[in-house]
Amino acid sequence: MTDSIEQKYDADAIQVLEGLEAVRKHPGMYLGDPHDGSALHHCVTEVVDNSVDEHLAGYTDSVAVTIHDDGSITISDHGRGIPVGNHSDYDISATEVIMTKLHAGGKFDDSSYKVSGGLHGVGVSAVNAVSEWLEVRINREGHVWEQTYALGEPQGRLEATGKSDETGTSITFKPDLTIFSTITDFDYDTLNTVLQHRAFLNAGLLITLVDEREGGRSDEHLYDGGISEFVKQLNERRNPIHNEPIFIKGSVEVEEVGEIFVEVSMQWSDAYNESILCFTNIIRNRDGGSHLSGLRSALTGTMNRYAKSRNLLKDVDKLSGDDVREGIATVISVKHPNPMFSSQTKDRLVSSEVQGVVEKVINEKLGEFLEENPQIAKLIIDKGALASKARAAARKARELTRRKGVLEGGGLPGKLADCQSRDPAECEIYIVEGDSAGGSAKTGRDRRTQAILPLRGKILNVERELKNQARVYQNQEIQTMIKAFGAGVGNPPADFDPEAEGDSDDVFFNVEKLRYGKIIIMTDADVDGAHIRTLILTFIWRFMRPAIENGNVFIAQPPLFQLSRGRKSRYAFSDEERDTIIAELRADNENVKIGIQRYKGLGEMNPEQLWETTMDPETRTLLKVTATDFTDDGVTSNLFMTLMGEDVAERRSFIERHAAQVTNLDV
Repeated sequence: MTDSIEQKYDADAIQVLEGLEAVRKHPGMYLGDPHDGSALHHCVTEVVDNSVDEHLAGYTDSVAVTIHDDGSITISDHGRGIPVGNHSDYDISATEVIMTKLHAGGKFDDSSYKVSGGLHGVGVSAVNAVSEWLEVRINREGHVWEQTYALGEPQGRLEATGKSDETGTSITFKPDLTIFSTITDFDYDTLNTVLQHRAFLNAGLLITLVDEREGGRSDEHLYDGGISEFVKQLNERRNPIHNEPIFIKGSVEVEEVGEIFVEVSMQWSDAYNESILCFTNIIRNRDGGSHLSGLRSALTGTMNRYAKSRNLLKDVDKLSGDDVREGIATVISVKHPNPMFSSQTKDRLVSSEVQGVVEKVINEKLGEFLEENPQIAKLIIDKGALASKARAAARKARELTRRKGVLEGGGLPGKLADCQSRDPAECEIYIVEGDSAGGSAKTGRDRRTQAILPLRGKILNVERELKNQARVYQNQEIQTMIKAFGAGVGNPPADFDPEAEGDSDDVFFNVEKLRYGKIIIMTDADVDGAHIRTLILTFIWRFMRPAIENGNVFIAQPPLFQLSRGRKSRYAFSDEERDTIIAELRADNENVKIGIQRYKGLGEMNPEQLWETTMDPETRTLLKVTATDFTDDGVTSNLFMTLMGEDVAERRSFIERHAAQVTNLDV
């Protein structure tokens, strides 16, 4: 440092964040991202899981969640109620200890809970820390007990406010909007899905969700069939190749750990993608972990052993993991007395002993099922063999596309107007609809950093070709995009290892080799343009997904109108903005004539207009394409399946459900 004030770094510079202050300072460490909605909803599940733990312990058969119109939410159960007695170490109630001390709770030994989702003991205290206010109401020991907190601080001691013969806990909290600064409203569908999952995993537990906000909704979830009903729901839009899900369960006693229980339900359909949901002590592990590794290994090994013993693999040497899992819907639920996770949000199970336990249970039980049900076993093996052949054909077509690119002029298609720079960080490529718009874009662009790739009409709907991917790679317009991007094609499979012998990262899409930092989809602002944009996004999602995950994909926003008064000219990007600009241009003169040009296509704009409105980095508006998840079985993938798949009835239902949200339909 030179002329700046010297920064002091000595003993006094070391800060200690006491109690819940650490949670407020770094909420992401405890609850997830506070800006994308995940932490907000995780607060609810932290409290809900405490109630579900009471069900696992055998003390409640219902949990109720109510969203209030003031932005708060209540979670209540009929369990034993949080202990209310004085805690000898702190001279405050046990309730206050639980609500204000991290790693405090009744889940650290076997005396209160055999298994528990909220194991780390920071859940409800972390929620309290990030709440504007929180109220706890407990029915226990013949009384009603109440206490209120503000920003995690108690506003008085726990007090008995009445008498009651019931037991249970009710917690109401309102999130602190200074922490949840972006998404501040509870999303009904998100919570409903999470609560439904909890009900599936806890047969006989009734979970209700009530929304008291405008246009209120409510749902009840009670499933006696447990995870097999869960699997049926995952497959409700697919065609299963066997009628009932396969259900297996077992347990293994592990030295110095205890008994680990495993439940798995699985059902194959004629779908292309796999759908595997992993849970530990009823908590969803979005990133899988050791139980997922055990499941994958056991499925591949068991299926190959059975197939070879019955000579069922005629033209295939062996089935890969992807072949075996193609079209599978699976729920695996592990109950562990002391699980270890990669973080407080429990997205990944890291208890290494679980993999061996899961492998042992599935190898034994699934092997027995296949021996006892040879017809179902043959259907599954035949599907895997068919998947293997289709995958080999797709791989050849993908490699051919790559080799052709290398041999033909460095891989750059002739219709591409490339940019001069070779620095991907500053380069961007516009995917433009049609030659007319492409001509304007080529003339108006910044030639140093902006490349233009015009496509002819609508590309192939890849969603309907997922079972025959060779057709996708043979499509001319798709080949053009693959060559222009220069990063390969194909989402790497879940168990892909680029270091393994015979594998190459060139075979699949590699975002590090992308020639452009921004892929910008620029289509007409009409229904056809929207359809073309969706087709391109579908292709990128299914075959170049890392580009979306890495934040490389954008949507250009061309104007809908040009408005002029004399020599003054303005652009509007919506009907509302058009009306506002018209009023501004008229000022006090209502009779003045305002020229209104409605752009039906990009080709109607001259190069200068297209640059000024849509391509100039200083003035343009770009929308980054993001997703809530990047899995084959998540919300985003299911949305593409609905919009672009073959199920017309489901698409019609989706349109009917969301028609009221359409504010500007240009036919």
